[in-house]
Amino acid sequence: MAKKRAPEQYSPPYAAIVVDVKTGKTLHAVNADAPRIPASITKVMTLYLLFEQLEAGRLRLDTPLRVSAYAAAQAPSKLGLKPGSTISVEDAILAMVTKSANDVAMVVAENIGGSERAFAQMMTRKARALGMNRTTFYNPHGLPSSPSNITTARDLAILGQAIQDRFPRYYSYFQRRSFTFAGRTHANHNRLLGRVDGVDGIKTGFTRASGFNLLTSAKTSTRHIVAVVLGGRSGPHRDQIMASLVENNLPRAYAGARRTAPITDRAPAPKPVSVASAEEVNSTASIPHPARRPEPAGAPLDLTSIRPVVASAAGSAATPSSGQWSTGPQPVPRAGTQVASAAPVAVSAIADLEKKQAVEEPKKQAAEETKDSTPSRSAGWVIQLAATGDEARARDILSEARRKSRDLLSKASPFTEKFVKDGTTYYRARFSGFDPDSAQAACKTLKKRGFSCFATRG
Repeated sequence: MAKKRAPEQYSPPYAAIVVDVKTGKTLHAVNADAPRIPASITKVMTLYLLFEQLEAGRLRLDTPLRVSAYAAAQAPSKLGLKPGSTISVEDAILAMVTKSANDVAMVVAENIGGSERAFAQMMTRKARALGMNRTTFYNPHGLPSSPSNITTARDLAILGQAIQDRFPRYYSYFQRRSFTFAGRTHANHNRLLGRVDGVDGIKTGFTRASGFNLLTSAKTSTRHIVAVVLGGRSGPHRDQIMASLVENNLPRAYAGARRTAPITDRAPAPKPVSVASAEEVNSTASIPHPARRPEPAGAPLDLTSIRPVVASAAGSAATPSSGQWSTGPQPVPRAGTQVASAAPVAVSAIADLEKKQAVEEPKKQAAEETKDSTPSRSAGWVIQLAATGDEARARDILSEARRKSRDLLSKASPFTEKFVKDGTTYYRARFSGFDPDSAQAACKTLKKRGFSCFATRG
C-alpha cells in the first residue's frame, strides 16, 4: 500500500517592517526591501486617489459612482453590485475598508481614471511621487493578475504614513468595525481593531501568492508607529505576528514632538528602477488568474494622452488640472523591465502651462503672498502644517488653515520657509507667533479640524 504524501506546508515569502512615525527610524525590519505582492493592501492606494478627488472638490461623499459590467464581474470578495447601478462615494470607501470589495475598487478606478489601465498608471505615478520607488500597480484591488502588483514592506509603510498625513479627516474611515449595505452587515477584516491597544487601522490583504498581509497603524497619546507584515501563513498567524510587533515596538517609539515632516506627494521623481515580477517573488505564479477584460499589452505611459475622467453627481465629466500630475517615471510595460520616464514633450507642455498660470495669477494675491512669506517671530515657536515641493501648494494650505481656523490663527503670521534636501527644494507651510503651550494647543485643535500639524521651536 502506497504511503500518503504529507500535505505541503503553506509558506509564502515573508517580510515585515516597523517605522517610528515621529522620527522616521526603522524599529524592526525583515526583508523590508524585497519584492512582495500587496494583495488587497493595494486598495489603500485606490482610496488615496479617491480621497484626493474629495479634497479637491471633484467628488462629494454623496456622489453616485456608476457600476459597469466589468466592475460587477470582478471576483470576490465583493458587494455583488449590479451593472448599471450606482454606489455613493462614502459607501464605496466603507466597502473597501471593511469588506475589501473588489467590484467597488474597480468602480472607483473606472469613475476616476476612465479605465482600469489608466487608473493603475495613476496609482503607480502617485507611488513614485510618494517615494515608493519599488512599487508598481496593474489593478486597483490586488486580485491576481499578470503581471501582478508589486511592492515592498518599506513602500507600504510609506503609504500607511502618507495617507494619514495627507488625509487625517478621511483616515478615520479605517477605524470602522462594520459596514451595512443593502440590508447586509459586513465586518472589518482587520481583527486587531479593538483587540490590540493603540491599533487604529488600516488594511488587510490575501491571495495565495502573497500570503496573509496587514498594514497597521498604532498610536498612543505620545507615540506613533506604522507596521507591515507580508506573507503570513494564515490570518491568525499574521495577526499574532503583528500584535507582537506592535506590543514590542510601540513603547520604544519616540514620545516627543514629531521630528519628521509629513510625507507629501510632491517628492522629486526618482531614477528609473527595475521592478521584480511576481514570478521572482514566489513559485506560485502558475495559480490561475480570474478572467480579465482584454487590454492592449503594456507600453510606456504617454502623458499627453492621460486625461482621467471623473463622474460628477449629475453624470457629467471633469478633468483634473495638469497640476495634479507628477512627471516622474511611469509603470513598467512588462515585469522585470525598467520604468519608462516621462516624454520630454509632455514635460515641456506641463512646464509651459505652469509658467502661464504663474503669469496670470492676480497681482493682489502675489502681493499678499509676498507679505506672508516674511516670518514674524514674536514668540519662539512655530507650527508646521506641511512640507511640499510646490510653494503655491504650501501657501494654499496656509490660506485654508487661516480661513477655517480664524479663532486660532488670527494673530499668527503665515509664512513659507524654503529649504533644500538632497538637491531638491521644498517649502514648509508655517505659522509663527506662538509660545510652547499655545503651539501645542493650536496643533491639537488643527488636527481635529483635518490638518496635519506639529509644533517646533522657531
